[in-house]
Amino acid sequence: MSDAIDHERLYLVAESQAGYFSTAQALAVGMDRSTLAHHAREGGRYVRVRRGLYRLRHFPTSEHEHVMAAWLPLRQAGAVVSHESALELHGLSDVIPAAVHLSLPRAKRGQRARHGVRLHTAESPPAPSEIQQVRGLPTTTPARSIVDALQAGTQPEQIELAVRQSLQRGLLTPRRLRQATAQRSERVRRFLDDVLAGATR
Repeated sequence: MSDAIDHERLYLVAESQAGYFSTAQALAVGMDRSTLAHHAREGGRYVRVRRGLYRLRHFPTSEHEHVMAAWLPLRQAGAVVSHESALELHGLSDVIPAAVHLSLPRAKRGQRARHGVRLHTAESPPAPSEIQQVRGLPTTTPARSIVDALQAGTQPEQIELAVRQSLQRGLLTPRRLRQATAQRSERVRRFLDDVLAGATR
């Protein structure tokens, strides 16, 4: 029955997710699949973005909503916005990612490829202390984002800019950045040591 659907709750969920919601979230508020399909028809109140993902038709657009759209289908798998996409959300450097970067626990590495999304799986996924909410998205901290992006091949000048901006804005300290490099390659540690030496003179 349509009167059993909690439309207000679904709106609040979507509002916190840049206007997006999943099929599972619609079902959780009492909507069945046929009703969802009805509302997602041409001119309906929802737009079907792709399988399992919808958007409120008239919800205002936002600069980073593509990141939300990429993350939402993978939230149950423990996805976290990372690497260059995390730098973008933090407003660090001038990097413009060619795809949305998401990190997953290694146990979830069997996820199918998704257009416009680059998945990273690591033996040491971000710890809870390395994740914070940015624009409603679980995002790696500036220190973890910088180290991950450097190791993945982001241009050195962008990494240097991200470090300097993070220090200037008080988002990280040299000590915190060095801690984040502890288990990384010598190349990563040496590069960031050199950047910190120049930035703190």
